[in-house]
Amino acid sequence: MSEFVFSPKPIRIESGDGTMLQDESGTEYLDMGASYACTPLGHSHPAVVNALSSQAEQLTYVQGSYPVQVREDLYDLVTDLAPEPIDHAWLSNSGTEANEAAIKFARHATGRSKIIAMKDGFHGRTLGSLAATWKPTYRDGFEPLADGFEFITFDDEAELRDAVDEETAAVILEPIQGEGGINPASDSFLEAAREATESVDAALIFDEIQTGVGRTGTMWATEQTPVTPDILTAAKGIANGLPLGATMVREWIAEDAGNHGSTFSGGPAIAAAGKATLETVTGDSLPAHAGTLGSTFKQKLQAAVGDSVKAVRGEGLMIGVQVKRGANRVVGNLAMNHGILALPAGRTVVRFLPPLIIGADEIERTVDAMSEVIDEV
Repeated sequence: MSEFVFSPKPIRIESGDGTMLQDESGTEYLDMGASYACTPLGHSHPAVVNALSSQAEQLTYVQGSYPVQVREDLYDLVTDLAPEPIDHAWLSNSGTEANEAAIKFARHATGRSKIIAMKDGFHGRTLGSLAATWKPTYRDGFEPLADGFEFITFDDEAELRDAVDEETAAVILEPIQGEGGINPASDSFLEAAREATESVDAALIFDEIQTGVGRTGTMWATEQTPVTPDILTAAKGIANGLPLGATMVREWIAEDAGNHGSTFSGGPAIAAAGKATLETVTGDSLPAHAGTLGSTFKQKLQAAVGDSVKAVRGEGLMIGVQVKRGANRVVGNLAMNHGILALPAGRTVVRFLPPLIIGADEIERTVDAMSEVIDEV
Protein backbone atom coordinates (compact mmCIF):
# COMPACT_ATOMS: atom_id res chain seq x y z
CA MET A 1 0.00 0.00 0.00
CA SER A 2 1.36 3.43 -0.94
CA GLU A 3 0.28 4.91 2.41
CA PHE A 4 3.01 2.83 4.03
CA VAL A 5 5.50 5.47 2.83
CA PHE A 6 3.36 8.25 1.27
CA SER A 7 0.51 10.34 2.58
CA PRO A 8 -2.28 9.70 0.04
CA LYS A 9 -3.86 12.77 -1.52
CA PRO A 10 -7.63 12.95 -2.12
CA ILE A 11 -7.15 13.06 -5.90
CA ARG A 12 -6.75 9.80 -7.81
CA ILE A 13 -4.90 10.65 -11.03
CA GLU A 14 -5.88 8.66 -14.09
CA SER A 15 -4.26 10.40 -17.08
CA GLY A 16 -2.22 13.37 -18.18
CA ASP A 17 -1.70 15.45 -21.30
CA GLY A 18 0.72 18.36 -21.52
CA THR A 19 0.35 20.59 -18.47
CA MET A 20 -2.93 18.96 -17.39
CA LEU A 21 -3.75 15.97 -15.22
CA GLN A 22 -7.15 14.29 -15.00
CA ASP A 23 -8.62 12.32 -12.13
CA GLU A 24 -10.92 9.30 -12.40
CA SER A 25 -14.02 11.50 -12.32
CA GLY A 26 -12.82 13.53 -15.31
CA THR A 27 -11.85 16.63 -13.31
CA GLU A 28 -8.81 18.38 -14.77
CA TYR A 29 -5.96 19.95 -12.83
CA LEU A 30 -3.26 22.34 -13.99
CA ASP A 31 0.00 20.72 -12.92
CA MET A 32 2.11 23.54 -11.47
CA GLY A 33 4.35 21.13 -9.56
CA ALA A 34 5.34 18.63 -12.26
CA SER A 35 5.71 16.07 -9.46
CA TYR A 36 8.76 17.87 -8.05
CA ALA A 37 10.04 19.03 -11.47
CA CYS A 38 10.01 15.54 -12.98
CA THR A 39 8.08 16.31 -16.17
CA PRO A 40 9.64 19.31 -17.95
CA LEU A 41 7.88 18.33 -21.19
CA GLY A 42 4.55 17.81 -19.49
CA HIS A 43 2.62 14.56 -19.50
CA SER A 44 2.64 11.97 -22.29
CA HIS A 45 4.85 14.08 -24.54
CA PRO A 46 4.88 12.40 -27.97
CA ALA A 47 8.68 12.57 -28.35
CA VAL A 48 9.17 10.61 -25.14
CA VAL A 49 6.27 8.23 -25.72
CA ASN A 50 7.48 7.38 -29.23
CA ALA A 51 11.12 6.95 -28.18
CA LEU A 52 10.21 4.75 -25.25
CA SER A 53 7.75 2.53 -27.12
CA SER A 54 10.03 2.17 -30.13
CA GLN A 55 13.01 1.18 -27.99
CA ALA A 56 10.93 -1.18 -25.85
CA GLU A 57 9.90 -3.06 -28.98
CA GLN A 58 13.54 -3.44 -30.02
CA LEU A 59 15.41 -3.95 -26.72
CA THR A 60 14.07 -3.08 -23.29
CA TYR A 61 17.10 -3.95 -21.20
CA VAL A 62 20.59 -5.36 -21.29
CA GLN A 63 23.20 -4.74 -18.61
CA GLY A 64 25.76 -2.01 -18.97
CA SER A 65 28.74 -4.18 -19.96
CA TYR A 66 27.24 -4.61 -23.41
CA PRO A 67 27.59 -1.62 -25.75
CA VAL A 68 24.17 -0.36 -26.84
CA GLN A 69 23.86 2.56 -29.23
CA VAL A 70 21.07 4.42 -27.44
CA ARG A 71 22.95 4.25 -24.15
CA GLU A 72 26.12 5.54 -25.81
CA ASP A 73 24.10 8.30 -27.46
CA LEU A 74 22.73 9.38 -24.10
CA TYR A 75 26.18 9.41 -22.50
CA ASP A 76 27.43 11.58 -25.36
CA LEU A 77 24.46 13.92 -25.07
CA VAL A 78 24.74 14.31 -21.30
CA THR A 79 28.46 15.10 -21.45
CA ASP A 80 27.92 17.50 -24.38
CA LEU A 81 25.32 19.38 -22.33
CA ALA A 82 27.41 19.42 -19.15
CA PRO A 83 29.09 22.74 -18.37
CA GLU A 84 32.76 22.84 -19.36
CA PRO A 85 35.16 21.47 -18.27
CA ILE A 86 32.94 18.63 -17.01
CA ASP A 87 33.27 15.90 -19.62
CA HIS A 88 32.46 12.53 -18.01
CA ALA A 89 29.16 11.08 -16.81
CA TRP A 90 27.72 8.15 -14.91
CA LEU A 91 24.07 7.14 -15.35
CA SER A 92 21.92 5.81 -12.52
CA ASN A 93 18.25 5.48 -11.66
CA SER A 94 17.42 8.41 -9.38
CA GLY A 95 18.63 11.59 -7.77
CA THR A 96 19.64 9.95 -4.53
CA GLU A 97 21.75 7.43 -6.48
CA ALA A 98 23.35 10.24 -8.46
CA ASN A 99 24.31 11.92 -5.20
CA GLU A 100 25.52 8.65 -3.65
CA ALA A 101 27.81 8.24 -6.66
CA ALA A 102 29.03 11.82 -6.30
CA ILE A 103 29.95 11.23 -2.67
CA LYS A 104 31.71 7.96 -3.46
CA PHE A 105 33.61 9.44 -6.40
CA ALA A 106 34.76 12.43 -4.32
CA ARG A 107 35.96 10.26 -1.47
CA HIS A 108 37.85 7.90 -3.73
CA ALA A 109 39.44 10.66 -5.80
CA THR A 110 40.62 12.59 -2.74
CA GLY A 111 41.34 9.69 -0.39
CA ARG A 112 39.42 11.54 2.34
CA SER A 113 36.04 11.08 3.99
CA LYS A 114 34.76 14.41 5.35
CA ILE A 115 31.74 15.80 3.48
CA ILE A 116 30.45 19.29 4.23
CA ALA A 117 26.74 19.74 3.54
CA MET A 118 24.24 22.54 4.09
CA LYS A 119 21.60 23.12 6.71
CA ASP A 120 18.18 23.03 5.00
CA GLY A 121 19.74 20.99 2.18
CA PHE A 122 18.12 17.90 0.72
CA HIS A 123 20.06 15.26 -1.25
CA GLY A 124 18.01 12.07 -1.02
CA ARG A 125 16.72 9.35 1.26
CA THR A 126 19.15 6.44 0.86
CA LEU A 127 21.62 6.14 3.74
CA GLY A 128 24.52 7.96 2.09
CA SER A 129 22.51 10.82 0.61
CA LEU A 130 20.37 10.98 3.74
CA ALA A 131 23.54 11.58 5.75
CA ALA A 132 24.00 14.75 3.65
CA THR A 133 20.35 15.78 4.17
CA TRP A 134 19.94 18.10 7.11
CA LYS A 135 16.31 18.07 8.25
CA PRO A 136 15.76 15.75 11.24
CA THR A 137 12.30 14.78 9.93
CA TYR A 138 13.97 12.80 7.14
CA ARG A 139 16.71 11.35 9.36
CA ASP A 140 14.93 10.39 12.56
CA GLY A 141 14.65 6.66 13.12
CA PHE A 142 17.22 5.71 10.48
CA GLU A 143 20.41 6.34 12.42
CA PRO A 144 23.23 5.51 12.42
CA LEU A 145 23.73 6.98 8.98
CA ALA A 146 27.00 7.12 7.06
CA ASP A 147 29.50 9.10 9.10
CA GLY A 148 31.90 11.85 8.12
CA PHE A 149 29.24 14.49 7.36
CA GLU A 150 29.25 18.01 8.80
CA PHE A 151 26.57 20.69 8.36
CA ILE A 152 27.08 24.42 7.99
CA THR A 153 24.73 27.36 7.50
CA PHE A 154 23.75 27.80 3.86
CA ASP A 155 25.17 30.97 2.30
CA ASP A 156 27.48 31.67 5.26
CA GLU A 157 30.93 32.24 3.75
CA ALA A 158 32.82 32.48 7.03
CA GLU A 159 31.34 29.25 8.35
CA LEU A 160 32.17 27.53 5.07
CA ARG A 161 35.80 28.64 5.09
CA ASP A 162 36.21 27.52 8.69
CA ALA A 163 34.77 24.08 7.93
CA VAL A 164 36.86 23.20 4.86
CA ASP A 165 40.21 21.69 5.81
CA GLU A 166 42.78 19.11 4.72
CA GLU A 167 40.42 16.29 5.73
CA THR A 168 37.62 17.49 3.44
CA ALA A 169 36.68 15.29 0.49
CA ALA A 170 33.85 17.49 -0.78
CA VAL A 171 31.39 20.29 -0.23
CA ILE A 172 27.90 19.43 -1.49
CA LEU A 173 25.18 22.02 -2.02
CA GLU A 174 22.18 22.98 -4.14
CA PRO A 175 22.60 26.23 -6.11
CA ILE A 176 18.97 26.85 -5.16
CA GLN A 177 17.68 24.81 -2.26
CA GLY A 178 14.43 23.09 -3.23
CA GLU A 179 12.96 21.25 -0.24
CA GLY A 180 14.60 23.86 1.97
CA GLY A 181 12.31 26.59 0.68
CA ILE A 182 13.59 27.83 -2.72
CA ASN A 183 16.68 29.49 -1.26
CA PRO A 184 19.20 30.71 -3.89
CA ALA A 185 22.89 30.74 -3.00
CA SER A 186 24.69 34.05 -3.52
CA ASP A 187 27.45 34.20 -6.12
CA SER A 188 29.90 35.19 -3.40
CA PHE A 189 29.05 32.07 -1.39
CA LEU A 190 29.53 29.84 -4.41
CA GLU A 191 32.84 31.55 -5.16
CA ALA A 192 33.91 31.01 -1.56
CA ALA A 193 33.02 27.32 -1.90
CA ARG A 194 35.04 27.08 -5.11
CA GLU A 195 38.07 28.82 -3.58
CA ALA A 196 37.93 26.83 -0.34
CA THR A 197 37.68 23.43 -2.02
CA GLU A 198 40.41 24.23 -4.54
CA SER A 199 42.73 25.36 -1.74
CA VAL A 200 42.72 21.86 -0.23
CA ASP A 201 42.16 19.84 -3.43
CA ALA A 202 38.65 18.85 -2.37
CA ALA A 203 35.67 18.42 -4.72
CA LEU A 204 32.79 20.85 -5.09
CA ILE A 205 29.49 19.06 -5.77
CA PHE A 206 26.43 20.86 -7.10
CA ASP A 207 23.19 18.94 -6.63
CA GLU A 208 21.06 20.03 -9.60
CA ILE A 209 18.48 17.28 -9.19
CA GLN A 210 15.75 19.93 -9.05
CA THR A 211 17.40 22.97 -10.66
CA GLY A 212 18.73 21.18 -13.74
CA VAL A 213 17.37 20.45 -17.22
CA GLY A 214 16.44 24.03 -17.98
CA ARG A 215 14.34 24.75 -14.91
CA THR A 216 16.05 27.99 -13.85
CA GLY A 217 16.45 29.53 -17.32
CA THR A 218 19.64 27.79 -18.42
CA MET A 219 20.33 24.10 -18.85
CA TRP A 220 22.05 24.05 -15.46
CA ALA A 221 21.73 26.64 -12.70
CA THR A 222 25.51 26.74 -12.40
CA GLU A 223 25.63 28.43 -15.83
CA GLN A 224 24.16 31.55 -14.20
CA THR A 225 26.92 31.68 -11.61
CA PRO A 226 30.66 32.41 -11.81
CA VAL A 227 31.41 28.87 -10.58
CA THR A 228 31.65 25.44 -12.21
CA PRO A 229 31.71 22.50 -9.79
CA ASP A 230 33.81 19.36 -10.02
CA ILE A 231 30.71 17.16 -9.87
CA LEU A 232 27.17 17.98 -10.98
CA THR A 233 24.22 15.68 -10.35
CA ALA A 234 20.92 15.56 -12.21
CA ALA A 235 17.74 13.46 -12.21
CA LYS A 236 14.01 14.25 -11.93
CA GLY A 237 13.32 15.93 -15.29
CA ILE A 238 16.17 14.30 -17.19
CA ALA A 239 13.88 11.57 -18.61
CA ASN A 240 10.54 13.36 -18.21
CA GLY A 241 9.38 11.35 -15.22
CA LEU A 242 11.09 8.04 -15.92
CA PRO A 243 13.79 6.81 -13.49
CA LEU A 244 17.11 8.26 -14.61
CA GLY A 245 19.91 10.05 -12.81
CA ALA A 246 23.29 11.37 -13.94
CA THR A 247 26.51 12.20 -12.15
CA MET A 248 28.73 14.42 -14.30
CA VAL A 249 32.37 14.93 -13.30
CA ARG A 250 35.62 16.61 -14.27
CA GLU A 251 38.59 14.62 -15.51
CA TRP A 252 40.42 14.52 -12.18
CA ILE A 253 37.42 12.88 -10.53
CA ALA A 254 36.83 10.45 -13.42
CA GLU A 255 40.40 9.18 -13.51
CA ASP A 256 40.22 8.01 -9.88
CA ALA A 257 36.50 7.47 -9.25
CA GLY A 258 36.89 3.91 -7.94
CA ASN A 259 34.78 0.81 -8.43
CA HIS A 260 31.11 1.66 -8.79
CA GLY A 261 28.15 0.04 -10.51
CA SER A 262 24.39 -0.17 -10.90
CA THR A 263 22.44 -2.96 -12.54
CA PHE A 264 19.99 -0.72 -14.38
CA SER A 265 22.41 2.09 -15.23
CA GLY A 266 21.46 3.48 -18.62
CA GLY A 267 18.98 0.74 -19.52
CA PRO A 268 18.06 1.06 -23.21
CA ALA A 269 14.38 1.93 -22.78
CA ILE A 270 15.07 4.57 -20.14
CA ALA A 271 18.06 5.86 -22.12
CA ALA A 272 15.79 6.38 -25.12
CA ALA A 273 13.39 8.41 -22.99
CA GLY A 274 16.27 10.46 -21.57
CA LYS A 275 17.70 11.14 -25.02
CA ALA A 276 14.30 12.24 -26.36
CA THR A 277 13.74 14.47 -23.34
CA LEU A 278 17.08 16.25 -23.53
CA GLU A 279 16.87 16.66 -27.30
CA THR A 280 13.42 18.20 -26.98
CA VAL A 281 14.35 20.48 -24.08
CA THR A 282 17.28 21.87 -26.04
CA GLY A 283 15.69 21.74 -29.50
CA ASP A 284 12.62 23.65 -28.34
CA SER A 285 14.73 26.20 -26.39
CA LEU A 286 12.82 25.42 -23.20
CA PRO A 287 15.51 26.74 -20.82
CA ALA A 288 15.21 30.20 -22.39
CA HIS A 289 11.42 29.90 -22.28
CA ALA A 290 11.62 29.03 -18.59
CA GLY A 291 13.80 32.05 -17.95
CA THR A 292 11.52 34.50 -19.76
CA LEU A 293 8.19 33.15 -18.54
CA GLY A 294 9.56 32.54 -15.05
CA SER A 295 10.58 36.18 -14.75
CA THR A 296 7.09 37.21 -15.77
CA PHE A 297 5.55 34.72 -13.33
CA LYS A 298 7.61 36.03 -10.43
CA GLN A 299 6.82 39.66 -11.25
CA LYS A 300 3.10 38.98 -11.51
CA LEU A 301 3.07 37.02 -8.25
CA GLN A 302 4.95 39.85 -6.55
CA ALA A 303 2.43 42.38 -7.82
CA ALA A 304 -0.58 40.21 -6.90
CA VAL A 305 0.40 38.82 -3.47
CA GLY A 306 3.69 40.47 -2.52
CA ASP A 307 2.18 42.67 0.19
CA SER A 308 0.44 39.67 1.77
CA VAL A 309 3.37 37.22 1.87
CA LYS A 310 6.89 37.29 3.27
CA ALA A 311 8.73 36.73 -0.01
CA VAL A 312 8.50 35.63 -3.64
CA ARG A 313 11.81 34.13 -4.80
CA GLY A 314 13.46 31.75 -7.22
CA GLU A 315 14.78 31.61 -10.76
CA GLY A 316 13.08 30.62 -13.99
CA LEU A 317 10.22 28.22 -13.40
CA MET A 318 11.37 27.37 -9.88
CA ILE A 319 9.38 29.82 -7.76
CA GLY A 320 8.70 29.83 -4.04
CA VAL A 321 6.12 31.99 -2.26
CA GLN A 322 6.86 32.27 1.44
CA VAL A 323 3.51 32.69 3.15
CA LYS A 324 3.00 33.86 6.69
CA ARG A 325 1.57 30.51 7.74
CA GLY A 326 0.06 27.32 6.38
CA ALA A 327 1.74 26.40 3.09
CA ASN A 328 -0.09 23.06 3.09
CA ARG A 329 -3.40 24.86 3.51
CA VAL A 330 -2.63 27.10 0.52
CA VAL A 331 -1.63 24.09 -1.59
CA GLY A 332 -4.82 22.25 -0.64
CA ASN A 333 -7.00 25.24 -1.42
CA LEU A 334 -5.35 25.68 -4.83
CA ALA A 335 -6.02 22.03 -5.66
CA MET A 336 -9.55 21.59 -4.39
CA ASN A 337 -11.00 25.03 -5.18
CA HIS A 338 -9.00 26.12 -8.23
CA GLY A 339 -7.85 22.91 -9.90
CA ILE A 340 -4.16 23.83 -9.58
CA LEU A 341 -1.54 21.45 -8.20
CA ALA A 342 1.35 23.11 -6.38
CA LEU A 343 3.82 21.83 -3.77
CA PRO A 344 4.83 22.81 -0.25
CA ALA A 345 8.48 23.34 0.66
CA GLY A 346 8.40 23.10 4.41
CA ARG A 347 5.61 24.69 6.42
CA THR A 348 5.72 28.19 4.98
CA VAL A 349 6.72 28.01 1.29
CA VAL A 350 4.40 27.24 -1.63
CA ARG A 351 6.49 25.90 -4.50
CA PHE A 352 5.78 26.13 -8.23
CA LEU A 353 7.76 23.83 -10.57
CA PRO A 354 5.53 23.60 -13.66
CA PRO A 355 6.37 21.81 -16.89
CA LEU A 356 8.68 23.98 -18.97
CA ILE A 357 6.12 23.95 -21.79
CA ILE A 358 3.69 26.02 -19.74
CA GLY A 359 2.14 29.09 -21.38
CA ALA A 360 1.30 32.64 -20.37
CA ASP A 361 -2.42 31.91 -19.92
CA GLU A 362 -1.66 29.19 -17.39
CA ILE A 363 0.63 31.57 -15.50
CA GLU A 364 -2.18 34.14 -15.38
CA ARG A 365 -4.59 31.50 -14.08
CA THR A 366 -2.18 30.53 -11.32
CA VAL A 367 -1.50 34.13 -10.27
CA ASP A 368 -5.24 34.88 -10.09
CA ALA A 369 -5.84 31.74 -8.01
CA MET A 370 -2.95 32.53 -5.65
CA SER A 371 -4.31 36.03 -5.10
CA GLU A 372 -7.71 34.62 -4.11
CA VAL A 373 -6.25 31.89 -1.90
CA ILE A 374 -3.87 34.22 -0.06
CA ASP A 375 -6.76 36.59 0.66
CA GLU A 376 -8.80 33.69 2.04
CA VAL A 377 -5.99 32.25 4.16
